[in-house]
Amino acid sequence: MQNTPLLAVLYMILSMVSYQISASFAKQLFEQLDPLSVTILRLCFATILVTLMFRSWHIIRRLRFLKWRDLLFYSIALCLMNVLFYYALSSLPQGIAVGLEFIGPLGLALLSIKQRLDYIWVGLAILGIGLMVPWTTPDDLPLLGVVSALGAGICWAMYIYFGQRVVRQHIGMHALSIAIGLSALTLLPFGLYQNAPALFQFDLWPKALMIALLATAIPYALDLMALKSLSKLSYGTLSSLSPALAALTGLIILGESITWLQWIALSCVILASIGVTYRAQKNASRDLQEA
Repeated sequence: MQNTPLLAVLYMILSMVSYQISASFAKQLFEQLDPLSVTILRLCFATILVTLMFRSWHIIRRLRFLKWRDLLFYSIALCLMNVLFYYALSSLPQGIAVGLEFIGPLGLALLSIKQRLDYIWVGLAILGIGLMVPWTTPDDLPLLGVVSALGAGICWAMYIYFGQRVVRQHIGMHALSIAIGLSALTLLPFGLYQNAPALFQFDLWPKALMIALLATAIPYALDLMALKSLSKLSYGTLSSLSPALAALTGLIILGESITWLQWIALSCVILASIGVTYRAQKNASRDLQEA
């Protein structure tokens, strides 16, 4: 279909909006729970949600035929990305945490460049990220938060890479159910050992359920649909909208201020996203004509 790239871009934008709103809500929840407990509750509820949504119990009879190497790496990337990002989010402003995390997919986009014109869009994205992050003195940015955000970025790049490999197995959204379920089961023992009472504060479960829906069930499902049609370059460059959306949601929900320089940064990443979207649509039209 000629409009497939545009549809994939729409999936990505909806995914990022949902995720950044959830991140603002999670940041509010950190006032009552530690980041690991929030991550575990989110993944546990998300496992239930996606399993019910996609009726993933039907995949059980096919488990022994799956390519588990890609699935396991995809699950590991998803698990670590969630934990590290929430630790970064607990100590950094939302826009900064997402800006530093974006180094991962941006690096993957750079490695995937095949045409000179693509450097323009990636360059705009780099400029936008550079302007968005306030490069202040190291004392102003907690080292653990910065390292966690960068680590989450590396895991995000792995998530994109292995996500593309997983979608080729043609098991649909069941891959997401497996990955989230494995992540939840892996982290749950650590959470119970570290702070079991936190996981059983039932009055906080509705908030955790909402975060699971907005941060995992919706965006990851949309991501998998987008990865069917987008290259690593397109996905990585379009992801540059994440820091912009993070800054905006941080402003609206958390009251975190945006400087005039960061507004220029928003313009840069939006232009980069428009450019890569146009290129993807143009390439799709050309391929359709040649077919």
